[in-house]
Amino acid sequence: MKKVNHEGRLQLLLAIAERYKKAERRARKAILDEFVAITGYHRKHAIRVLTTAQTKTLHVRRPRLRLYDEAVRQALVVLWEASDRLCGKRLKPLIPVLLEALQRHGHLRLDEGVQRRVLAASAATIDRLLAPIRLSVRGRRRAAAKPAIRKEVPVRTFSDWDDPPPGFMEVDLVAHSGENTTSSFVHTLVLTDIASEWTECVAVPVREATVVVDIVRRLRRLLPFELLGIDTDNGSEFLNEVMLAYCRSEKITFTRSRPYRKNDQAWVEQKNGAVVRRLVGYLRFEGREAVEGLNHLYGASRLFVNFFQPSFKLASKTRIESHVTKRYHAPATPCARLLASDAIPETTKERLRSVLEKLDPLRLLDEIRTTQCNLAEVAAGHDRSRVVTSDAGLEQLLQGLATAWLSGEVRPTHQAPAKVVHYWRTRADPFASVWPRIREWLQAEPDRTAVQVLDRLQVEAPGLFNEGQLRTLQRRVKQWRQGAVQGLIFPGPELRESNQANLGALSCNPLARQ
Repeated sequence: MKKVNHEGRLQLLLAIAERYKKAERRARKAILDEFVAITGYHRKHAIRVLTTAQTKTLHVRRPRLRLYDEAVRQALVVLWEASDRLCGKRLKPLIPVLLEALQRHGHLRLDEGVQRRVLAASAATIDRLLAPIRLSVRGRRRAAAKPAIRKEVPVRTFSDWDDPPPGFMEVDLVAHSGENTTSSFVHTLVLTDIASEWTECVAVPVREATVVVDIVRRLRRLLPFELLGIDTDNGSEFLNEVMLAYCRSEKITFTRSRPYRKNDQAWVEQKNGAVVRRLVGYLRFEGREAVEGLNHLYGASRLFVNFFQPSFKLASKTRIESHVTKRYHAPATPCARLLASDAIPETTKERLRSVLEKLDPLRLLDEIRTTQCNLAEVAAGHDRSRVVTSDAGLEQLLQGLATAWLSGEVRPTHQAPAKVVHYWRTRADPFASVWPRIREWLQAEPDRTAVQVLDRLQVEAPGLFNEGQLRTLQRRVKQWRQGAVQGLIFPGPELRESNQANLGALSCNPLARQ
């Protein structure tokens, strides 16, 4: 039965209290049972309110008056900004000092009552009043997992991995928000195997629990090993009832890292930079076209990374005082590590060998570069359809392998936007009116410096030119000298004709060389 609100309970109490007091024992029991069922009160509490109720007047609870009103909040906003946006616990002891300083210099003036309430506000109250302001400044806050879910998922630290077999993977999300974290943008779901470092990447349009579980379910069919366990961070897209129920039904070990300890997920964090950021960079991607382009890129890169990209794997780490010595296994590709593992069936190894024999690394690299070019266009806001890799593009890649380094960065997603050449003036030229006079001085004395020219201008026109215009004059003098030298090396049409005539005369005179 649906419970009534507070006013409804008071109305019901007013209606039956007098009848309850006058009724007999059995009738009282029936009235009490019905009253408890409707109001949800404890039985003893219901007896108490029915026997002590005042039936003449209905007492309605008045709303509690706000102690910290809008004036207090506005004053706290000013103090928060003046403190460079400190948290409530750090701002609370600073308020008396900061408030006195602001009032002393005339920056803030508060009413006596408002000032008293500002000084009396606790750190928790300050944080509560400033929470909407902080949220509007920082954008949408990332949702945290429910405490009940966190208690059901055990913690696994970076030192708890004891050489597991292939199948235990760390999972993380990489945001493609660019420099703006507002509104919706694309994420990349990254899964990295601890034993072999086999890596899978999938573009995710939204950060949502059911989407993540569906992607994990689809990726299991692509993995060359059985998925035995996943280790995630504490984000709500991972720690939720959907993921927990899926892992329990599929007998998958589900663990999490410690909050704010990224090193607990060192393997996947390394792949976030070495694979995702290396391929995609830090551009902003949003919309369906970006998701399709990223998944097309990851379809080619998963083969290139897992079959043709060797990586180091830590073998041991020894600490002697402050000196740390690390030993690594020989670099190997994820495919090579799976082929050398005893936990992988021979049939799976045969499939990996057959795939490796058919793959062309340069064709994969050409497809990656082409898709990166399309993604760069999408990130720039251009409407570009996906370009399919062609043999002509592969031939061009083959011809440029030896000289590609001359062009710098070859990844289109890492190319910086072209800078606009600033060739126009933003201020009036202060020497425009006197430039013919300056040009006569320079033609008469070409070695005259801009400082000497400015000194002469200040003598001839006092108060018209100042020292701050020296740099402008130096640029004008430099441009004039460059033009003069250019004219000497490459003379004009009239001078060229006279020079040619002179050369012809010299060539006709047999005694010219004597």
